Formats: sequence, structure tokens, C-alpha cells
Amino acid sequence: MTHLEAVLKQEKYKKIKFKISNTKHLLIKASINGIVGDFILDTGASTTCIDFSGIDHFNVVAQNSKATASGAGAIGMETQVSKNNLIKLGSWKSTAITLVIFDLSHVNAALADYKAKTVHGIIGADILEQGDAVIDYKNQLLFLK
Repeated sequence: MTHLEAVLKQEKYKKIKFKISNTKHLLIKASINGIVGDFILDTGASTTCIDFSGIDHFNVVAQNSKATASGAGAIGMETQVSKNNLIKLGSWKSTAITLVIFDLSHVNAALADYKAKTVHGIIGADILEQGDAVIDYKNQLLFLK
């Protein structure tokens, strides 16, 4: 156990492993409403989001939204939202999470071009902030409180 891990354990942080893909994205498993999916851990994404295909996959209730999304080279994308979802990363969990839902095909197409694993969504800064996140890049660990 590293010194950092020992200190964070004392502070009641939960340890979650992630992997670094060949594209240098941080890949992490998470469950939404009890259903596991593959996600990019993205400190630059403001909110946690899923692809439109995740509506059925994660059993979320989607509502129309007037907001548009942008990122990874795409702008002005139509969105939906889903409120009051349970999210778990390892043994850390949070209820009443709002997910932004939009077309992530451009993200998955770029990943596929590099023969990297596609994802269901992105874990964003909203979760990282809520969990007082600490990222141990060297040991590929995310800690959430």
C-alpha cells in the first residue's frame, strides 16, 4: 500500500481501479442503476454523460433538454437529461445523479480508429467534485470520498 493510499483510506476514501488505454484515456467501470458500463474518466468534462443508446441499456428515464453539448470536436449537439440515477464506481456510490444524454458516436468512432475499446459514457467533474476525487495516475487508482 502506498503512503497516499494509506492516508486516503484513513480519511474514508474508496479506491477504484482504472486502466489507461492505448489512446491515453482513463477507462473505468461504473454502474448506473445497477447496470455496468465502460466509461472514460474525464477531468475536462463538466458532467457525467451517456450515449443515447444508454437510455435502454441503463434503464434511465430521459427528458428533453434545451441545452446543447460540445466536446471532442463536436458542438451544438442535442441533449436529453435523466435525473435521480444511482451511480457506483467500485464501492463508492451516489444517488440522485443527473446524467446528460447525447450522441457519443464521434467519441466511439475516434476510439475505434485507434482500435481502442468503445464506451457507454463519460464520468465527468460533477462526480469527481462530489467525491472529492484524488487521482493516482502512476498506480492507476481513483479515490472518492
